[in-house]
Amino acid sequence: MSAEAPTSMETETVASETKLESNTLPPKPKFEPLKAHEMSDGRIQFRKVSVPPHRYSPLKKYWMDIYTPIYEQMNIDIRMNLKARKVELKTRSDTPDVSNLQKCADFVQAFMLGFDVPDAIALLRLDELYVESFEIKDVKTLRGEHLSRAIGRLSGKGGKTKFAIENTTKTRIVIADTKIHILGSFANIKIARDSLCSLILGSPAGKVYSKLRQVTARLAERF
Repeated sequence: MSAEAPTSMETETVASETKLESNTLPPKPKFEPLKAHEMSDGRIQFRKVSVPPHRYSPLKKYWMDIYTPIYEQMNIDIRMNLKARKVELKTRSDTPDVSNLQKCADFVQAFMLGFDVPDAIALLRLDELYVESFEIKDVKTLRGEHLSRAIGRLSGKGGKTKFAIENTTKTRIVIADTKIHILGSFANIKIARDSLCSLILGSPAGKVYSKLRQVTARLAERF
């Protein structure tokens, strides 16, 4: 009897060991992160940005300033198609992120709208920046001298009013004939747009400045 006891204990321990081994899960597989071209099943993605006639000479002048960050930092191929009059962008096999293509297209589009390269390049660096466009006739239907005076009120003497709105709202504004383009964050675009709309509707610059001071002070308190 005494000789049989240890053998039964041995069988119990062996059974418990096999149960533990069966409960242990296999090691997790380690996958390499997918590259941009692999996410889109290896398809190359394209974007095309039209070049208006009046932006040919600035594009030619600042081509290297536009080309360098897009090709070297964002790893996106870029070329100027002279026949189609478009700037063409496409992803490469070493493009780190698919969203880089859209950022580069937004950057080129902002330059075509009339923004300077140092201002437009912020679209590549920051995610929360947008470009909003509207026309003076969207706010109020003006014709002839009334329209000319409205554009004059938006710019101010020597661009003073425009610069004041840009600096207080941390945006960039382009006034191209009757079209207005604003580059900035969502909240800042709204403040700049409200100020510009007030000027179009006939408010004097002094009144707009005082309102801007109140709004910027409120924003400073919030942050």
